[in-house]
Amino acid sequence: MRFMKDTSLKSAISLTKTHYENFPVASFLIPKDKRQDIAIIYWFARTADDIADEGQLSSTERISTLNKFEKGFIDALNGVYASQQHKILSDVVIRNNLNPKYFTDLISAFRQDITKKRYNNFDEILDYCSRSANPVGRIVLDIFNIRNEEAYYYSDKICTALQLTNFYQDVEIDYTKDRIYFPIDEMTQFNVDENMFEMKENNPNFSALLKYSIDRTRVFFTEGKNLFQFLKGRLKIEIKWTVAGGEKILSKIEKNNYQIFGKRPKLNKTDFITILLKSIFYK
Repeated sequence: MRFMKDTSLKSAISLTKTHYENFPVASFLIPKDKRQDIAIIYWFARTADDIADEGQLSSTERISTLNKFEKGFIDALNGVYASQQHKILSDVVIRNNLNPKYFTDLISAFRQDITKKRYNNFDEILDYCSRSANPVGRIVLDIFNIRNEEAYYYSDKICTALQLTNFYQDVEIDYTKDRIYFPIDEMTQFNVDENMFEMKENNPNFSALLKYSIDRTRVFFTEGKNLFQFLKGRLKIEIKWTVAGGEKILSKIEKNNYQIFGKRPKLNKTDFITILLKSIFYK
């Protein structure tokens, strides 16, 4: 059983290194025991996300598989394990006194990705972010025993900003899945229609909408940085590194004059190292 647990943990940790993210996941900055906890949580979130996005399953099959995955999580909290990963995850949840709702909220967001492809207004986008991203930040805070409502508030701002950044980075990828994460009322305001996504058209109207969206996202990042006062040590560097990664993606879009189609911005190794050094040496 010990061998199975070690193998499952190694698999979860490996997963954090095989998927591209704009931010470090369970990096060397995190103490080893907590790194393992975060890795198994990433396994949960990534697995659920992949069920919603990857492969050739129909929408009905994806929802059914997500429901089964959610049941496996709930069953594990009650001592019935669908896999060794489920057992490890349940141990992490119980040992850290994590709120199970954070995990079911994540699944509800991934389930929504299967059924909801358009958003009428920004409030609907924020509701999605409150379940797709914000729970992760709260889980990390709880693992480090930072249980403070003000800290949660600022963490939510950061996580929402990271999710929004991912939307703007992945405009083309999302559209291939028939998803648009720009609110319909704002698209109308800037005279942007879906044909521009179809034609991959970098025109002034779309660039203006993207600029407006990025400017708003920067406000979320700026307010969220108030979280740093609640952090210390390596965790503080890790979160600063995470925020800087998101902001760097936005800067790449801005420097490219908001021309997003055909030019998906990504962080390279130099970016990650530069951002890390700034996170360590600059307040």
